[in-house]
Amino acid sequence: MAARGHAIAEGPGGDHRSGAVDSGPETVLLCGAYALDDSRAHPALAELPDVVHLPARVGQHSPLRAAIDLLGHELDTDERSGAIAPLLEVLLLFMVRAWHQAHPADTGWVAALRDPAVHAALQAIHAEPGAPWTVQSLAAHATVSRSVFAQRFTGTLGLGPLTYLTWWRMTCAAKLLRETDLLVRVVAERSGYTSEYAFAKAFKREYGVAPGRFRTHRRPAAA
Repeated sequence: MAARGHAIAEGPGGDHRSGAVDSGPETVLLCGAYALDDSRAHPALAELPDVVHLPARVGQHSPLRAAIDLLGHELDTDERSGAIAPLLEVLLLFMVRAWHQAHPADTGWVAALRDPAVHAALQAIHAEPGAPWTVQSLAAHATVSRSVFAQRFTGTLGLGPLTYLTWWRMTCAAKLLRETDLLVRVVAERSGYTSEYAFAKAFKREYGVAPGRFRTHRRPAAA
């Protein structure tokens, strides 16, 4: 999804260390940047405020502290290993998780993960977006009644199960169009559409352009 992307960082090894020259503790700034897909924001990121502040209180956010320590160690070494980019991915995950743990909500995508029934349905949709899911089959997968499932899913996420299913299918389809050379017909089939026309119509409604045009304009330029 959109949360994933190539990450870069500058730390002590990049001459970004600063502090008082004469006295006082040294301050180290660790800066990172992520290249995200601006066409589709990941729900967990969309629920964040513009600025996320996580106070460094002792005993809190242990995984986040460990990730920062590991990343700082890698940036301090002379050899830049391939661990930096994966560590930045982990760092982002722990930052998002820490903020949501400190600010729990009753609704939203992260809140849905705490509801066993909704979580089970989301796992099923994410694992097999092309499956012929219905509200009834998703409710059976979540082991609750259809009415209870629909109410809990919609009440937590703010949209119905099939609306979310379409959203996820279009997200997966966009990824396939950007990153593979699969025919649009094949992308449609993998996205749960037996008709290429119906898929193209749904895709254009979601992104404002036809699948072929989206692929042309969104695919990264060759290195």
